[in-house]
Amino acid sequence: MQYSMLEVAFAGHVAKVTLNRPDVRNAFNETTIAELTDVFGGLDARDDVRAIVLAANGPAFCAGADLNWMKKMATFSDEENRVDARRLADMLSAIYRVSKPVIARVSGDAYAGGVGLVAAADIVVAVDSARFCLSEARLGLIAATIAPYVVRALGERASRRYFTTAELFDCATAQRLGLVHEMVASDALDGTIEKMTATLCANSPNAVRESKRLVQDVAGRVLDEALIDDTARRIASIRASEEGREGVASFLEKRAPAWRD
Repeated sequence: MQYSMLEVAFAGHVAKVTLNRPDVRNAFNETTIAELTDVFGGLDARDDVRAIVLAANGPAFCAGADLNWMKKMATFSDEENRVDARRLADMLSAIYRVSKPVIARVSGDAYAGGVGLVAAADIVVAVDSARFCLSEARLGLIAATIAPYVVRALGERASRRYFTTAELFDCATAQRLGLVHEMVASDALDGTIEKMTATLCANSPNAVRESKRLVQDVAGRVLDEALIDDTARRIASIRASEEGREGVASFLEKRAPAWRD
């Protein structure tokens, strides 16, 4: 499928999805939302894709919602606004729940919904000059649809502050708070991401997929008998899987596993 707001490229087992609206700082509108939802749904179904990089063209990563789109929303009925907001929520969920690990390549500033895109990713590599801002309160809005992902990334205390103050914070602060994993100089950005994707692609595709789901399912749950039983069931299942047996056999036989092609 051809996209008007995105560029999609493949290199080996890695898919790269690039926001391509640099003239508006990669702000998203209803078309961008639909395209991101579609492409992540398609990549989820592809066995040949083991990692996804979410990137952006131009000096900014994503400025959040497009102003013209926001003007249009102001004329919507309550029901139309609910439907439109649900599409945005579904897009963020598609990124968060895709079975492949997602690396956000943050090459510039991320504001509002752009912070949501960053928070929905599994791994975040950002240039040291990137700035972040949950700016919704300045416009009389709230960061509702991105909140499930941002609060998980920043934690409750930091989220209380930055949701209400709409302050700008730098990349070092974002890293300290847990939103960013790796902060690098701009000339080291692609090299760092290439190493990360190579590491991911060297691992068992099934184990990577199940590990991502495990963390999402376990996080925040009460440590009770049901959780203990669930984790025991998961490891028993993976041990008996084709890749589980191949991984153990290849280690014992001192050879590369079959999934490393």
